[in-house]
Amino acid sequence: MNRAVTLDDLILGGIALAAGFLAAFLSRTLLRWLAKHAKRTRWSGDDVIVDALRTVVPWAAIAGGAAAAAAVLPLTRTVQHHVNQSLTVLLIFVVTLSAARVVAGLVRTVTQSRSGVAGSATIFVNITRILVLAIGFLVVLQTLGISIAPLLTALGVGGLAVALALQDTLANLFAGVHILASKTVQPGDYIRLSSGEEGYVVDINWRQTTVRQLSNNLVVIPNGQLAKTNMTNYTRPEQQLTVLVQVGVAYDSDLEHVEKVTTEVVAEVMTEITGAVPDHEPAVRFHTFGDSRIGFTVILGVGEFSDQYRIKHEFIKRLHKRYRAEGIRIPAPTRTVALQQGSVVIPAQRSGEDRVSEAG
Repeated sequence: MNRAVTLDDLILGGIALAAGFLAAFLSRTLLRWLAKHAKRTRWSGDDVIVDALRTVVPWAAIAGGAAAAAAVLPLTRTVQHHVNQSLTVLLIFVVTLSAARVVAGLVRTVTQSRSGVAGSATIFVNITRILVLAIGFLVVLQTLGISIAPLLTALGVGGLAVALALQDTLANLFAGVHILASKTVQPGDYIRLSSGEEGYVVDINWRQTTVRQLSNNLVVIPNGQLAKTNMTNYTRPEQQLTVLVQVGVAYDSDLEHVEKVTTEVVAEVMTEITGAVPDHEPAVRFHTFGDSRIGFTVILGVGEFSDQYRIKHEFIKRLHKRYRAEGIRIPAPTRTVALQQGSVVIPAQRSGEDRVSEAG
């Protein structure tokens, strides 16, 4: 038989429990100090680890103090077993939640560093978090003396039925994993689908890919559809790209002079406009003898996809102003209208400088 609880037992138990709370307070204070220093480092992973330890260590200290207090008190073997088991389950629960937070935070840090953007691919974060929580749940069951073998067997059989019922969902899941693993698309990329949707990839989760258009509207695309469609990624393999601007000048223009002036305007835009590529080599390529003009292409360098609109805007304004100052003419399209006695021949559309001739 166990002896009765004495005042000395209660004092010793109280001291052990108080020591646990004191250790929890001191450890939390120390970890708060470490967290401030961790924020000063470049790597964000240490912030995640310290934040998780701020939860685990104090609870571990309290559980240790409670276990020491239970060991001091003259408890029966059964009560002692239940107390130790409860404290162990509590500690496993806290460690599991903290481990899930740490692993998810580290995965998020890796995805951010590889994609180079603020957004993260939550599909990997969610998968790792679920795996850690599932392992912690199985450890808790094993600690409580519950055999997990039948549970694993039931999950295997039930998983087959669930897989058959959720074929589309699983297809989207594995399509998302494949897209991220192959690095075809990453958060932050600017993409355009053959169906017409385009924008910046905000996130790729277990079911869908979210794309933010330039108008700030969100387009939600199932991962399976994204994996099957034709897609242009304007961010990979390089974020910088070139854009083409079509220009035309009159036939009586001095093409050497036109090329020199256009090149100077391109160099000016590349060095003065935000989003342009300063080291881009100006390029002018004549290519067409048109109906009323000699056509050529101007190649501009831009830092990323959305910069092209601002660069084109500034280039066209400056080029038009410079052409006027240099006396270079950009002719409008011409049409000939022939007037004959008794009949009039008029084109369906007329634009620019029309020439009218009379006959008969």
